[in-house]
Order: sequence, then C-alpha cells, then structure tokens
Amino acid sequence: MPGLDLSASSVDLTRAICDIPSVSDDETVLADAIHLAIAERPHLEVHRDGDTLVARTNLGRARRVVIAGHIDTVPINHNVPTSDIEIDGEPFLWGRGTVDMKAGVAVQLKLAAELTDPNVDITWMWYDHEEVAAERNGLTRLARNSPELFAGDFAILGEPSNGQVEGGCNGNLRALVRTEGVRAHSARSWIGENAIHKAAPILTRLAEYRAKEVTVEGLAYREGLNAVHVRGGVAGNVIPDACEVEVNYRFAPSRDGAEAERHVREVFAGFDVEVVDLAEGARPGLDSPLAQEFLRAVGAEPRPKYGWTDVARFSAMGVPAVNYGPGDPHLAHHDEERVPLAQIDEVERGLRAWLSA
Repeated sequence: MPGLDLSASSVDLTRAICDIPSVSDDETVLADAIHLAIAERPHLEVHRDGDTLVARTNLGRARRVVIAGHIDTVPINHNVPTSDIEIDGEPFLWGRGTVDMKAGVAVQLKLAAELTDPNVDITWMWYDHEEVAAERNGLTRLARNSPELFAGDFAILGEPSNGQVEGGCNGNLRALVRTEGVRAHSARSWIGENAIHKAAPILTRLAEYRAKEVTVEGLAYREGLNAVHVRGGVAGNVIPDACEVEVNYRFAPSRDGAEAERHVREVFAGFDVEVVDLAEGARPGLDSPLAQEFLRAVGAEPRPKYGWTDVARFSAMGVPAVNYGPGDPHLAHHDEERVPLAQIDEVERGLRAWLSA
C-alpha cells in the first residue's frame, strides 16, 4: 500500500495523492492510504463507510465546521504520473486530479493532521464517486447510513475555485427529449417517418434559446440549456423510428428542481420529455457569522459557482456551504489539468489562519 506522509508540504502531498490513480470505481487504494495516514491521530475520531473517510475533532467547541473533498477523478488520459512544469515563469503541478480536486484534498489532509487544537470542532470528509451519478456518490451513502456526521454550522468543499470563495452552485438537470417515427427501407423512405428529422425543431429551440443571468444574494449565476448527446438510427439503409436528444440544463439557485423541470417541459412543449437526473442548486450561504469570519480570514471576494458541487447537499441539510480550493475550474477534467503551486500554499494559509485564529 502506498504511504502518505502528512508532515510533507501540501504541494508534495498533492503530488503523492495524484500519483495514486483513483478514477471513479477505483478509489480503494487511495482511501486505504488516507485511512492509514489518519487512523493513528489521537485528536481525530475516524469513521469509514466504504471508500469514504470521516475524521472528527470532539473538543466541545460551540461551533462545528465540515470540510470535505472527493478523492476520485475522471478517467486518466496519459496524464499520470504528475510532472512539474513552468508557464511564464510560474511553477505548476501537471496531471490528472491536480485541479479536481486532489490539491484541495492534500491541503485538508495536512491541516487535519496538524490542527490539534482548532478554534471550532471540525469534521473532515474525503469521499468516493463524486464524478459519477449522484446516487453513487459517497456522501449519498454516508447521509443514508450516518446522517449525524453531517451536523455542522458551516461547510467548505475543496472544489477548485482559483483560491477564491465561490458561494452556492447552479442546479443540474438532464432530460431526454424524444421523437418517434416509422421504420422503412431507405430506398423507399416515403413509406416511413424519419424520427431524426422530427428532432430538428428540438435543436432549433435549443439554438434559439437565450440563457439568463440570475442574481441571487448579490452573486450573478449564469444558466445554460444545451444538447449534449443525440441518439438515433438503426442501420445505414433503414429510416430510423426513434431519436432522443439529451439536454443539460444548468439553473440558478433561485429555482428549485421542480421549477427547473417545469421550465424544461415548457421549452420542449409537444415533445416526450423524460427527466433522468436532477440535482438541486444551493444558495450562496454567505450570510452566516462563520461565513463572514471565513471571508475575512482568507481575504477573498465571493463569486458564484456555475458548476454543480456537493455544497448543494449540505445546503439541503440546512448547513450553509461554499467552495474554496486551489486550481482553475476551467481546467477540471481537461487533459492539461494543472495547478499553480502558489495556490496550494495560499489555500492552506487561508484555512489555517481561519481555523487557528
């Protein structure tokens, strides 16, 4: 089993974690390494559920903070092991997971080991299966098995945010918009009805759709409605009798999931619409005293989070949550994924200053 030295710098720890492959469904080796590294820390109570690890302080503090990060990545594409590179004189660590989100996990692990007397009680969470369907997410399983572990006054997800604070997140909906036709030989196409041709109005509506920018508690969230997949066709000489367009709707946290679904059905009125995945968004969560103390400590100007993250899960459980981690979110899942070393150090400094004040 690979070992993790939690006394190493956050940069070196990031390198070590990234060099342990942990694509979704293959997180056990990394989860075992994390478990081994934190299990003997006397100030932490450690709980494991599958490949999700929870480590808690129990110091009797008046307030508790939850700090979480996922340990899985999207598939590797010749970008592991990591390497050190330089761009315009600035040092970066390149490789899968450096941005999403093992640099954030490395900072969390280092602080979990070293902060034996924080000013709040802390629940650290490192979980599996974030990059796949929500029902497989390690936090879904943990919430079902041990919901009491989510108790807290404020939560931070170490998702990449360029070292800035991103409040809340957009919601995420996927739907299948279907058409039906009649199969026929393509040499006698007039006998059939082409389901792919019938899908043209769906694509027209998408092309003409103008997404909104919605301000929620002072943060401007950008929405989006897009086709992400088209399926249809039987063979090269057959008129297709079925077609479906998969649509992705990113909606501002001013809407709930039911409102988002109604909107999608209105846009595609007249078509068969099936919602296949729906994740609620989260409001910014920056109005609590703990959140304001956090912003002051890290010296950050809050921004909106456009992508969906597990802050929504905490928000739904009544815990205000934000995203704060090293790395440019535009490079998440990118084959040139890379994180500035300075951002890793800066996020560590910010969290340490806030938790130690």
